[in-house]
Amino acid sequence: MTDRSTFDTQATEQKYQLLVNAVSDYAIYMLDPTGRIVTWNAGARRFKGYEDHEIIGEHFSRFFTPEDLAAGMPACILRTAYEEGRYEAEGQRIRKDGTLIWVHVVVDPILAEDGNLLGFAKITRDITERRKADRALYESEQRFRMLVQSVKEYAIYMLDLEGRVTNWNAGAQAIKGYLANEIIGEHFSRFYTEEDRVRGEPDIALETSRREGRYEREAERVRKDGTRFWAHVVIDPVHDENGSLIGFAKITRDITERRHAQNELEQARAAVFQSQKMQALGELTGGIAHDFNNLMTVVRGSAELLQKEDLPSEKRRRYVRAITETADRATALTAKLLAFGRRQALKPEVVDPGTRLDAFGEVLIRTLGDHIQVQLDLAPDLWLIEADAAELETALLNAAFNAREALPDGGIILISASNIAEEQAVRIAVADNGQGIPGDILEKVFDPFFTTKPVGKGTGLGLSQIHGFAAQTGGRAEIASQFGVGTTVSLTLPRTHKLAENNVIVQSAIANWERLDVLLVEDNDNVRQFARAMLAELRADVIAVESAEAALDILSRRSFDLVFSDIVMPGMTGLDLARRLRQTDPTQRILLATGYSREVASGEAAGFDIVQKPYGADSLTAAISLALAR
Repeated sequence: MTDRSTFDTQATEQKYQLLVNAVSDYAIYMLDPTGRIVTWNAGARRFKGYEDHEIIGEHFSRFFTPEDLAAGMPACILRTAYEEGRYEAEGQRIRKDGTLIWVHVVVDPILAEDGNLLGFAKITRDITERRKADRALYESEQRFRMLVQSVKEYAIYMLDLEGRVTNWNAGAQAIKGYLANEIIGEHFSRFYTEEDRVRGEPDIALETSRREGRYEREAERVRKDGTRFWAHVVIDPVHDENGSLIGFAKITRDITERRHAQNELEQARAAVFQSQKMQALGELTGGIAHDFNNLMTVVRGSAELLQKEDLPSEKRRRYVRAITETADRATALTAKLLAFGRRQALKPEVVDPGTRLDAFGEVLIRTLGDHIQVQLDLAPDLWLIEADAAELETALLNAAFNAREALPDGGIILISASNIAEEQAVRIAVADNGQGIPGDILEKVFDPFFTTKPVGKGTGLGLSQIHGFAAQTGGRAEIASQFGVGTTVSLTLPRTHKLAENNVIVQSAIANWERLDVLLVEDNDNVRQFARAMLAELRADVIAVESAEAALDILSRRSFDLVFSDIVMPGMTGLDLARRLRQTDPTQRILLATGYSREVASGEAAGFDIVQKPYGADSLTAAISLALAR
């Protein structure tokens, strides 16, 4: 009768045998103490090619290459396994068909309970495909390394997480001057200028790359010899297969020559622009100067005649009126220049374009002559716009006069207006059926002082004023023309949702205007005397000072109904004075005057009442009344 424990042991051994035989990815077999094969599993058959009856009893050295046999490798493996308790290595082995395979080998000794060697357990895995992949990866890395090293135009290198250089290509050596053994392990901040290091730019670069996935700049860098060069720099973060940041890839290109070329091009453009500007100024002397001389002739002649004591009062009034009208024309001409340069201090108000254009059309009918037919095409319910009404009418008048010039034998001028829903704007157009403009001229019509008229017949500022006014109002001016068919000049101005200002308030202030205490601040002696006299004529008590500092001294001791100050003054400007008063006494009424100032043109004076120089009694009265009404 079979002993139960013997039966259990045999059953366990059979299970182990089944398990070993079922493994096909590993060759698992036993060797006796001399190295002869005792067992053979399915995995061994699959990748070594031998059947059980072909290999059991044979020495395992038959799997080794001649080189390994000559080196005594089989005996060394068994001795190492016995003496050290384990042998593990990778190497080449030979299949039954003679082909070579790469294997991973583990050999363990099998010892009896008394310590005697019974044999060896050998596990072999075919790693040929893995070795091929590793070799391919290695060769790819080598090719990539050779590629990177061969690049001379770009510095390509890696940084660790702290910014230290970990490798260095030939391009980096050529551009920055360091040999690999001089720079590897050093921090990349040594390439930065001193001012960039103080500003923390190296840390900013790495942090930006880490946070945004890329850092890209053009800036100055420093070579080994201390010279500076312009570089285009890209830093990309490098992550491992788990997504962890392991460093940064840095690519630098020397763009010094390109920057020099750009600078030279910009200098050339500046020179061309300067030449064009001088040419434009030359044309200005033939147009603007001619007009100004005409205006000054009228002023000087009228002033000399007014000095005659026996001059009849009728002629005196005529000469005074001539001076006044000439001054207005000179002011209008200056306004055109300022509008072209977008330096005109506009006085925007809410305008109903339908009402304004309807009245403007009536004016044009009487102005342009019987041979010109003026037509209106105004869409219903035109949106309100916010613009300087006088400048708007000047722009339209300039367009209409240009259209008249294109109609020497008569024709039609059509003024149209419509809402542009997609732009939330109103488009106003002045079109004619005249001669049209040739294509080579059309692109120049908005240029400064460009005109096709003879010297003395035009300044070339009409379309320039239109362009400048539109841009300063927040819109645009456009021109379209077909030679022999006609021309259309259009203004596209943004819609406003503000309500039209109620002028009743201003009129009420004028009606209730009684004697005022006015502090006049003006640095120009002649203008100060003129303004003081005019304010006195307007029933004002005036104290006049020549600086904002003097005004503050007086204001510290007493108050005034109105502070009337010029903007452009040495030291503290009128705008600085107004801002100071608004802080110390928000109820103080202030009126500022200017012919032109950067603050007004740039919008810095927004929120203060302003009267334009040259001002007269009417314009000054209206400005003071508006300031009081607020």
